[in-house]
Amino acid sequence: MGLKILVVIISYLIGSFSSAYVLGKLIKKADIRTYGSGNAGATNALRVFGKRIGAMVFILDVLKGILAAYIGGKLIGYDGRLLGGFFAVVGHMWPIFLKFKGGKGIATSFGMLLSIHWPTAIITLIGFIIVLLVSKYVSLASIFSCVAAPIVIALVTEPFDRKFFIATLIIAIISIIKHRSNIVRLLNGQEYKIGEKVRR
Repeated sequence: MGLKILVVIISYLIGSFSSAYVLGKLIKKADIRTYGSGNAGATNALRVFGKRIGAMVFILDVLKGILAAYIGGKLIGYDGRLLGGFFAVVGHMWPIFLKFKGGKGIATSFGMLLSIHWPTAIITLIGFIIVLLVSKYVSLASIFSCVAAPIVIALVTEPFDRKFFIATLIIAIISIIKHRSNIVRLLNGQEYKIGEKVRR
């Protein structure tokens, strides 16, 4: 039990490191939370700060999920990988260092998937890319990949990995809730498309 609590704390703190906020402050002297959608994540960083910073944020956020799952796995095995990845996503969404105002967890969730079951990560990534290319909406592609992940796990893991399925299902539900403003903008035809810059 003690090691599980340690994994939860370490992973949450890893997830709480907001690369979008830190890079925005260091490079652009701007708080990402006050621009665009106000979301401290890779997509908003791309819109507000451009491709270079957006890519850096995405990579760092993916690495958070990988690192937390790796540490958890080293400490307590497979359950630790699940705990580590899951709480890195939680930390990203509600970072203690930013008064619990974080991102939507997509990139960090992808890092978790890569670390635990890479085929699921690749399949959901392909789905994300297809939806993005067709629709031009990152938010729609993100929502699709969130929904797809637990479905893919149910279909391709043998034997069925109930813990992994539940973890990704919970993340999907939370992430969709955090995308509610995007969903409203999508329905109203007001959502930003890929490549559109937000005026700072």
